[in-house]
Amino acid sequence: MRQTHSESPSSQAKEERLEKVARGASSVTIAVFISRILGLVREQVLAYFFGAGKSMDAFVVAYRIPNLLRDLFAEGASQAAFVKVFSSTLEREGKERALTVAKTLLANFILVSGSVVLLMLLFAPSLVELLAPAFKETPSKFSLAVNLTYITIPFLFFISLASLFAGLLNSLGYFFLPALSSGLFNLSSILIGVFGYFLLVSLGIEPIYAMAVGVTLGGCLQALMQVPLLLKECFSFALKPDFSHPAFKEVLRLIGPTIFGLSIMQINIFVNTYFATSCGEGAVSWYSYAFRVMYVPLGLFGVGITQALLPELTRILSKKERQAELPQARDLFTRSLALCLSLSLPSSAGLYLLAQEIISVLFERGRFTSLDTEMTGALLAILSLALPFYSASKTIIPLFYSLGKTYIPALASGVALLVNLAVILLSIKKLGIKAVALGTTASLISQCLFLSLVSVLYLRGLSFRVLFRALGTILLGTAMMSLLVYGLKFYFFEQAKLHKVWLILLAVPGGAGVYHAIVKLFGPREAYLMLDRLFGIFFKPLTRVTLFKRHRG
Repeated sequence: MRQTHSESPSSQAKEERLEKVARGASSVTIAVFISRILGLVREQVLAYFFGAGKSMDAFVVAYRIPNLLRDLFAEGASQAAFVKVFSSTLEREGKERALTVAKTLLANFILVSGSVVLLMLLFAPSLVELLAPAFKETPSKFSLAVNLTYITIPFLFFISLASLFAGLLNSLGYFFLPALSSGLFNLSSILIGVFGYFLLVSLGIEPIYAMAVGVTLGGCLQALMQVPLLLKECFSFALKPDFSHPAFKEVLRLIGPTIFGLSIMQINIFVNTYFATSCGEGAVSWYSYAFRVMYVPLGLFGVGITQALLPELTRILSKKERQAELPQARDLFTRSLALCLSLSLPSSAGLYLLAQEIISVLFERGRFTSLDTEMTGALLAILSLALPFYSASKTIIPLFYSLGKTYIPALASGVALLVNLAVILLSIKKLGIKAVALGTTASLISQCLFLSLVSVLYLRGLSFRVLFRALGTILLGTAMMSLLVYGLKFYFFEQAKLHKVWLILLAVPGGAGVYHAIVKLFGPREAYLMLDRLFGIFFKPLTRVTLFKRHRG
């Protein structure tokens, strides 16, 4: 329906808030797109040189150990609590005071995360044995995993710094560069890994060590890349911790319940790794490759919307008249959820239909065999079903951080763990490694449903009319896109016997075009806003310049 000039100021304010989130999210999306592509290249390098054998299995476990606490010190609890406290201080007391608070918080986190890294180095063998007990049956594999763990553990310290820097910059209105910094991590780890591979081979040393060194140095570069922008904003570094500071106590209060939730999440990862390592050689690698591919579209929209939404919701709900601001938060949250689903639902359908072809084109060369493609593709198809729920959870969680209700995501993690464990135990004997993927998918769906129900209770409803109208159009567009992809795959390419790469090159842009046409035709705006912005950035070079500017409301 055409808008008139009599549109109310409140309606205009709603559109401005949505536009602000979409603008910030699209900037992050482009940066994350670059990073995820480089991440896939890194996985291709690993697949080419190491396939899905002993070295790769050991590397996956070693890399997973610092990632066990990554959600606490990096892209999870600490970053969200830091953004919440910094954004609230920025709104109430101004930039100068907020930067002073950030300096103290950063000094505290440097000491805490550094101490944790030292403890992990001391107990590295025990951590490997706990996470992958089946490796003990092959002493050389266990020893390799332990040595790789020593190299990768410092990555936790650097990625924690990088994440806190990104949260500070997001709150100040910068989105593109902090998100792009992860691309530097992937690029540097690729270059260091490839150069180191040939160097170590010439020296007669296990070449997988080069990839571990690339991970740690890449994390360091990711943090350093953001420093110039922080200095530009007059942020100064000083290692003067103050653990009695009220802002730090507020961060601890927010993190407290989250530690419980993250502990459950890490138990969930432990469960998946434990059962995967018991499914034979290569199973850990298959699962890792599949999850990495599924993670690409999640990063393209889930991460972007999360990073843009949290500061905006915090600004709204940190005002004294919180009850009066609740309708604004409810409307922004609902529309942001629709933005997320507008990309995650078609991506999920596309991944499911083209799982085998995508894995084959990406990885099937070098030591990565056709059997590896078959197994990894099957796992990707299962994981792809969880994509809309996973991305929706990423959009919902900032709501609870902005409300200070950090125990809600913790409870959701508990629900996810129980579902994951139940599904794996019931199906592992029959399905093998596929049971782990099925458990992951079921747990992510249950987590999303729990968070959705509680968010409705806390917001006293949602803008259901907006959400259901957008969802109806998104589902219609996804259905039409799926029919096109299905037809191309089963009625054209299988008969013509053309290479799979041609199917992907035709199906992906063709399906995206059909989907965009449908949602653009039927609306509402939330169903196509993110696509419009992304297409505009890709196809209008002049708009790319704006990505380097910070976005303020």
